[in-house]
Amino acid sequence: MAVIGFRTSDLPVADRFTAWCDMANDALVPNGIRSEHAADFQAELRLQDLGMVRLNTLSYLPLETYRPAKLIRRSDPEELQLLITRRGSHRIVQGGRDATASPGEVLLYDTSRPWHGWTSTSTVRGIMVQFPRAVLPLPESEIRKLIVRPLSGRKGIGALLTGCLSRMAAHADSYAAADGPRLASIVIDLVTALCAHHLERDRTVPSETHHRTLQLKVRAYIERQLGDPHLSPQSISIACQISVRHLHRLFEGEELTVSAWIRRRRLERCRRDLGDPALLHRPIHALAAHWGLTDPAQFSRIFRAAYGISPSEYRQQALHIRQASPGRGGAAF
Repeated sequence: MAVIGFRTSDLPVADRFTAWCDMANDALVPNGIRSEHAADFQAELRLQDLGMVRLNTLSYLPLETYRPAKLIRRSDPEELQLLITRRGSHRIVQGGRDATASPGEVLLYDTSRPWHGWTSTSTVRGIMVQFPRAVLPLPESEIRKLIVRPLSGRKGIGALLTGCLSRMAAHADSYAAADGPRLASIVIDLVTALCAHHLERDRTVPSETHHRTLQLKVRAYIERQLGDPHLSPQSISIACQISVRHLHRLFEGEELTVSAWIRRRRLERCRRDLGDPALLHRPIHALAAHWGLTDPAQFSRIFRAAYGISPSEYRQQALHIRQASPGRGGAAF
């Protein structure tokens, strides 16, 4: 399992704040960041990539963050971020709501809507979970009722969620790569249970539990096998022990069919790698093949159809933007 660690104390004092902004902008979500402690910014982040879910352990000096509409138009992963405050406090304003979370409280907010955030005057510690909004098996209208509303993480399902996430973060190095999707499914199930509890939807969730759990299992399997060029509805149905017909029914009512979902996830991974300066030495066809797209001509066609630009042009533009924007903002913690 990929675990990334970052500490500003490992860098020269003059570089610490800018490096933190750049790292947070790439690892979390683009937004602006200001701090009165920019001259010597002390912060740490540990990121666990579980596939559909990213688990971040954070510690940092007081700061102010903002994600305006122009940044959302430029980059919107359509994710939800769930923030557990462990020390200090977090205040977030989004969608007309203004809430402050104290230690032991949970805040949920949306990357697709502008926000403004502040932290307390002392060092803040917390755990942030990021996941696609689409994997939460609750109606959009219901999810919005919980956005920027402090939820208890000290008792009941909230304590179960925060305890589980704390243990996952503490033992990050002990998990294998294959454990990631399984852990991601656990996290999504617990977040769903917490949301359902606060929405008083407990009676309706069980009737959907099997369908949503199976769908999460299928998507987790797809994430693990994206690099397999032979991944198909047939191979998925065998691995997940369901019929091909049942597999297609799981995606009925969704935006994409199962085959289109596989293609989109592969293209998203390729797009991410094309914008990574560390992978500049790797040929485009090799990056595509790594994610199961082994026909260079076909990859170029479907990439252009999806993003309106060729893979090589996208790589050039992405790297140019990185080089031209050394002072990009960070993320709301």
